[in-house]
Amino acid sequence: MDKMSNVPEYFGCMVFNETVMKARLPNEIFNSLKKTMEEGSALESNVANEVAKAMKEWAIEKGATHYSHWFQPMTGITAEKHDSFIHPIEDGKITMEFKGKELIKGEGDGSSFPSGGLRATFEARGYTAWDPTSYAFIKDGTLCIPTAFCSYDGSTLDKKTPLLRSMAELDKQSCRLLKLFGKEVKKVTSTVGAEQEYFLIDKNLYQKRKDLIFCNRTLFGAKPPKGQELEDHYYGAIKPRIAEFMKDLDEQLWKLGIPSKTKHNEVAPCQHEMAPVFTTTNLAADQNQLTMEIMKKVAQEHGMICILHEKPFDGLNGSGKHNNWSISTDTGENLLEPGNTPEENAQFLLVLTAIIKAVDEHQDLLRLSVASRGNDLRLGGDEAPPAIISIFLGDELTAILESIMTGKPYDKKAKEVMKLGVDSLPAFPKDNTDRNRTSPFAFTGNKFEFRSLGSSMSISGPNVIINTIVADVFQEFAEKLEGAKDFNLTLNELIKETLNKHKRIIFNGDGYSSEWIEEANKRSLLNLKTTTEALPYFLKKENIQLFAKHGIYSEEEVKARYEIQMEEYAKLVNIEVKTMLDLAEKEIIPACIKYLKEISESEKIIGSSNCKAATSIKKDISKFIDGAFEQLNKLRELKFETQKINDATQRATTYTKKVIPVMNALRDFCDELEKKIPSGYWPFPNYAEILFRV
Repeated sequence: MDKMSNVPEYFGCMVFNETVMKARLPNEIFNSLKKTMEEGSALESNVANEVAKAMKEWAIEKGATHYSHWFQPMTGITAEKHDSFIHPIEDGKITMEFKGKELIKGEGDGSSFPSGGLRATFEARGYTAWDPTSYAFIKDGTLCIPTAFCSYDGSTLDKKTPLLRSMAELDKQSCRLLKLFGKEVKKVTSTVGAEQEYFLIDKNLYQKRKDLIFCNRTLFGAKPPKGQELEDHYYGAIKPRIAEFMKDLDEQLWKLGIPSKTKHNEVAPCQHEMAPVFTTTNLAADQNQLTMEIMKKVAQEHGMICILHEKPFDGLNGSGKHNNWSISTDTGENLLEPGNTPEENAQFLLVLTAIIKAVDEHQDLLRLSVASRGNDLRLGGDEAPPAIISIFLGDELTAILESIMTGKPYDKKAKEVMKLGVDSLPAFPKDNTDRNRTSPFAFTGNKFEFRSLGSSMSISGPNVIINTIVADVFQEFAEKLEGAKDFNLTLNELIKETLNKHKRIIFNGDGYSSEWIEEANKRSLLNLKTTTEALPYFLKKENIQLFAKHGIYSEEEVKARYEIQMEEYAKLVNIEVKTMLDLAEKEIIPACIKYLKEISESEKIIGSSNCKAATSIKKDISKFIDGAFEQLNKLRELKFETQKINDATQRATTYTKKVIPVMNALRDFCDELEKKIPSGYWPFPNYAEILFRV
């Protein structure tokens, strides 16, 4: 029987999950570990040793010979150092060992990871600490143990630690809020389902383009005769080669316990999407990092390259990552699910109001959480949400909130005014909102879909922000409602006052329209179009205080992340500049001159008076070659000037304001030349060849 037909049997077979733990650990050890996982209590050394022993034996049975503390430094990708289980014994022999202290803590050279000044280069030690809430797994013969990563003084050097902190704070403040409604829950967890978009192109063609190799996107490329305008690729029949890739990808993901659920063609040629079932946020973050890695690996096995860049092809839709965020209790209640009673809906509306307030007050943090060089090329186009943060709620839910805010009837026929905590508040129809793909933060029935994330980025950063800002408002609301003499009256006033103050963030219309940009400006909403505009908001006094208040980042950790992201932006643009110069100077312009030379020789043979076309073509091409050469020289001069700037912010801003416009001008000239030069002369594969080859 085909092993793919036995999915339930092999799903999670490479994961040291709860089922495996329960089967291999003594009851008292399993219960102690379970308590650590659920409550964060300390793990006794004897428990750690038993868990490590069972983990090692299981891993060896699966063919593993090494273990690795698998962590997520601030590079945005994962890192791993592999150590074997071997331990020398007498007579030159070895045994296989793995102890509790090796499971719990690791030490490695952290000097080359980005730290933003948190650690000097000569302070090489970096420490990893096991995250027992995320299961260990086997990858390529190595037992991978998800861990946090910190410096000698405890400063966080990774993306996992702040995420865990934000989840703990959201849990704390959510439980506090639910208690006001008579609910005693042990744990509240944020959950995420991260939809992943990506491109697949032929490996042989990829290897002929330096821009794709070095920058993961095309720096030059004229539009092909056919692109995505016929909308025939979206949800279309999946080609056999792609189907085989998707089949193998699912198998690899399922073995690692990643619940890959949906696969389909996306809008642009060669673009596709994978969507998993939601899970707890830190596990979703780990699984998404693994998913991106495995996508690249499986694509190579099929003779293709998986491109996760946000905008690999100009003029075509770019790739995003839709972050479906919600909050659930240990009793199975979704706090973003409208209820069946007035009391349940009063709670739902309070939670919804808190999120509206959080998003409005912290537009800057949500925007900067998705800021990157690649995402700058995508946000604001007719393919992704605008850079302006807003909330979509749908007409019916918005009408309910309007009734609460204004005191006017929600249902004109019934003349019913919405009130909280009383019988007149009806049950809401569930899943009563349409989707709005132009909205950055859309309510979709029982979750919010944050659509602004770039396809290549870690989901940890954006979810740290969402968890933190919502926890902050939950805390504020709890403080106002605790001890209220008239709970329902105070609740009504709180929701009404908050909605009226923050209703400007609600927008159900077309986020792509120019009218919305004008309207958003009237509402005083931020429109931060570039990374260098958005990132400085990280350093606002109020934002630093917010993170410190909830124990997410210290002031030094905020500043470090700001420095790292600014430096990364500048480095990425600099790589693009160097690649553009190389391609334009050594490949594109020489190829055009070669063709021009042949045109000139033909003109001499046939005589210019007898061939007006040759003369016209020669003149036209010469004009664009000269234009490209002029921009090339400007770009080269700017490159040297910008590299002399030592300040990270000033250097990154110079790239945005001065360098990128010249890059765009150089591209325009070269793309026009591509349209005029026969394909046989063009030095590398064009869009038509790449996009319609797979």
